[in-house]
Amino acid sequence: MILRVVPVWCVFNSYGLSAMLRILYRLAFTVSTILTASVVFAQSVALPVPTKANVSYGPHPKQVLDFWQAKSDQTTPLLFFIHGGGWMTGDKANPDFLAKCLENGISVVSINYRFIPDAAAEKIDPPVKGCLDDAARALQFVRSKAAEWRIDKTRIGGCGGSAGGFTALWLAFHPDRADPKSADPVARESTRLCCALCFVPQTTLDPQQLQAWIPNNTYGAHAFGLASMQEFLDKRASLLTWINEFSPYALVSADDPPVLLFYDNPPHLGQPYKDPPHSGNFGAGIEEKLKAAGVEYEINYNNDYAHMKYPDLFGFLKAKLGAPSAR
Repeated sequence: MILRVVPVWCVFNSYGLSAMLRILYRLAFTVSTILTASVVFAQSVALPVPTKANVSYGPHPKQVLDFWQAKSDQTTPLLFFIHGGGWMTGDKANPDFLAKCLENGISVVSINYRFIPDAAAEKIDPPVKGCLDDAARALQFVRSKAAEWRIDKTRIGGCGGSAGGFTALWLAFHPDRADPKSADPVARESTRLCCALCFVPQTTLDPQQLQAWIPNNTYGAHAFGLASMQEFLDKRASLLTWINEFSPYALVSADDPPVLLFYDNPPHLGQPYKDPPHSGNFGAGIEEKLKAAGVEYEINYNNDYAHMKYPDLFGFLKAKLGAPSAR
C-alpha cells in the first residue's frame, strides 16, 4: 500500500472540514490496523525461549549466558555466540542462526561479558583483557556443563560480529588456556573451538597494521585504555606483548581450526574505508598469514558464494559441527 502525503490545508480547501475529519479518521484507522498486524506478526516469529536463561559463569552481573538446547536423543554440537558492540555495548539476546541451529540439532549459547569500562573500573590492564578472559571462561564453563546439558564438547563452534567476531577468532587461534592441574574444574576445561564463523571481524590490534591496512582507522586504542590512535602508536613498543597476545593475526598457527570470515564490502588493502572497523581490509590483511600457515579458511566479501565451498554461511557451520572434531 502506498500512502500519498497531502498537506492538510489542501484537503480542507478541497473538501471542507467534515470531509477532512473523515479522511483523517480513516487514515488513523489504517495506520492502527497496520501497527496491530505488525505486532501480531512480531509475536508469531518470537525467538525461542532459552532452556536456561541468565546462567552465571562468574561473579560480575554481566558474566551470564543463555542456553538453548536442541531436541535430540544424543549429545549435540553447540554454537557459542559472542555479541558485538566494540566491547562497549551490546547484549546476548538474538544470537545469529539461532532458529537454524535448533532446527538442525545444534544447541546454542549466547554470552554477556564485561565491557571495557567495567574492566577499567576493576583495574584490569589492558581493559580488553577482561572482555576476552570472560569469553574464555564462559566457554570453559559451558564445557563443564557438557554432561548435564548433553553437549559434545569436541564440537563447539564460535560465532560473533565485529568485536564479537574478533573474540571468536581470538578463541579459535589462541593456544588452549586449560590448566589440567587447577583445583577449579572449570579452569581445567579447554578454550579451543572446532571452527569459527565471524562477521566483519577486526583481525589485529597492532596500531601499525591498523594504519597500514586502513589509513583512516582510529579504532583499537580504547582496548588498551588509550584516548587516541596517536597515543596507541606512541606506546606500541611497550604494549607489543599484549598486542601479540590479543591479535588474531599474531596468533595464527598450523593447528588452528577452520574459519569463515564475512565482510559486506570488498577489500582495498591500504585504502581508507567509510566504516574502518568493519573494512574488508581486515580479511585481506590476514589472508596471506592463514594461507602460509595452512589454516583452512574462507573469506566471503559481499555475499560472493560463487567462490565459496559452502552454499551459504550456515552451510559452513552445519558441515563443521555435523561430524566429530578431529581435535
